[in-house]
Amino acid sequence: MHELIAWALAALAGIALGLFFFGGLWWTVRRGLVARQPALWFLGSLLLRMGVLMGGLLLVGGGDWRRLLACLLGLVVGRAGVTRLVRVATVDETSKEQADAP
Repeated sequence: MHELIAWALAALAGIALGLFFFGGLWWTVRRGLVARQPALWFLGSLLLRMGVLMGGLLLVGGGDWRRLLACLLGLVVGRAGVTRLVRVATVDETSKEQADAP
């Protein structure tokens, strides 16, 4: 029972890491496309997101491949969540732009 709780917590941590990583990627692309120095945005974001992700995976995994696997599965779920949220936000923005057009 104790291991099951550890795996569930690892999966929740993976979801949080996925939301941070892929949400940060989406935010960076939106900001980087209109920035004066987009290379700095993309490089800084990559370093920050990868550092947090790798540190999180090391902390959560803790040398146990099963917790690491649960965390990675949570990461995939977090990615799917960001993808769904981005799709909804994009559709809302597109419909708003079309409604404002003459």
